[in-house]
Order: sequence, then C-alpha cells, then structure tokens
Amino acid sequence: MTPSITIIMPSYNQAGFIKESIESVLRQTFPSFELLVIDGGSTDGTVEILRKIQDSRLRWISEKDKGQADAINKGFKMASGNILAWLNADDLYFPNALTTVGNFFAQHPQTLWAIGQCTIINEHGKEIRKWVSAYKSWRLSQYSYSALLSENFIPQMSVFFRKDAIAKVGGGVDENLHYAMDYDLWLRLGKQFEPGFIPEPVAKFRMYAATKSITGFHRQFQEDYEVGKKYSGNAFWPVFFHGINRLKIVTIYQLLALFRKFGRPPRN
Repeated sequence: MTPSITIIMPSYNQAGFIKESIESVLRQTFPSFELLVIDGGSTDGTVEILRKIQDSRLRWISEKDKGQADAINKGFKMASGNILAWLNADDLYFPNALTTVGNFFAQHPQTLWAIGQCTIINEHGKEIRKWVSAYKSWRLSQYSYSALLSENFIPQMSVFFRKDAIAKVGGGVDENLHYAMDYDLWLRLGKQFEPGFIPEPVAKFRMYAATKSITGFHRQFQEDYEVGKKYSGNAFWPVFFHGINRLKIVTIYQLLALFRKFGRPPRN
C-alpha cells in the first residue's frame, strides 16, 4: 500500500530561501503528500510569499512560537500523512525524492523509519563539502546504535518516519533542546527500531554563514554530546568516543572558519 507523506517546514524569517524550499516540495510527483509550513511569526516578507502560493497541498500558519522544536511538534499534530519528515526552510529535496521514499516504505512495511543520503549546498545552490557528505554516507552504511551514540552522523533532512513511530518513542521532539532535537529523536527511535537505508540522495542541506550549524557549532556539538551521554547511560566507551568525535568536528569547523576569515577556503 502506498503511504501518504506529510512534510513539515518550520520557518522563521527565511524569506530569502523559503520559496525555493517550498517549490522543491511542491514539484514532487508523488501522488499523496502535503506540506505544512509552521512559521513563527516572520517579519521579513515570508508571510507575503506564503500568501501568493496557491496549491491545495500547502497549508500554513504564522504565529509566535517557542522555537524550532515547538514548530515541528505543531506540525506533527496537524499532519494527516502516515509518513512524516521535516525540512528546514532553507533546505531542499531532490526531484522525485518523495517517490523514492514512498516506494521504500511501501516495499518495507515493517520499517518504522528510514534514512536517505544528503548533499550539502551553499547559499547559491552549489554543492560543497562533498567529503562531509561522503563521510556521513559511509557512516550510515556502517550503522549501529552504539556508533550513533558516539556521533550524530544522520542528516536530519533525509530522515522519514512513520507517524505511529513517534507515539511509540514518547511523542515529538524535545522542546528543551535548541540544536540536538533531531539527534535526541534518532536515539529514541534507534533504541527500539532498526532504521532502513535509502541508498541515494533525497535532500540537500544548505550551509552558509548564518545557519545555526555555523553560528553556533560549539553549542550544537556540546548539546549533541550531552544527548549522547544521556542515552548511553554514561557507559564509558560511547561517551569517550563521542568526546573524541566532538573534538574532531569542532576542530574542523574552527579551521574552516579560519579559512573563511583569512584566506580562500579549501577546494571542495
């Protein structure tokens, strides 16, 4: 049986990118999907963009919220599809991504969540950091729950899960988390259910100077570390390796920041 899919798009002041992100969803040819844009009361023209889009597959609200996690949970409650995902308002889907995902879940009825591959693009849509994408794809191919406890290598925008899986792992994303709400959910899901793997790119993560993953990478990876420690039960080796991985990736981000500040960035 072909599932229906709901894409939730949390948004706040993303007028520069949201139209392209919405179009990447609405251009999908999958027969049964909806897009819910949950906007936090943007003041930069986002609402005017939303008002101009006339498509029955799009529903949207714009109201003050408590942040990204709150917006995602609102979307979960509004969703009518039996497969859910969230796509940030500056990220994109590949053409036919939802067909690929829908077919995967139809062919694997026992799978409760699945992960596809993801590429990284800059603010102009050019693919960058191919080595990061390759590394994460390799980690996914070697997936184990213990490995996930030691590093968050799952690209959020390429994860899809059945609606009833959320109820089985205690509800939506943790609204107390600012960066690692996705990692927390993956660890809750992974603790009970093995993920499926979709061996092709389905999403594009947009990385640029103003993204949370650039402006707050110290806090992001510290929050990841604390979440990993929580689910490891303070077992020594997962916590130890997560600390090593946190040091590794923070060092890489610091080096990239230096290249951006003082010279040409490394070739991708």
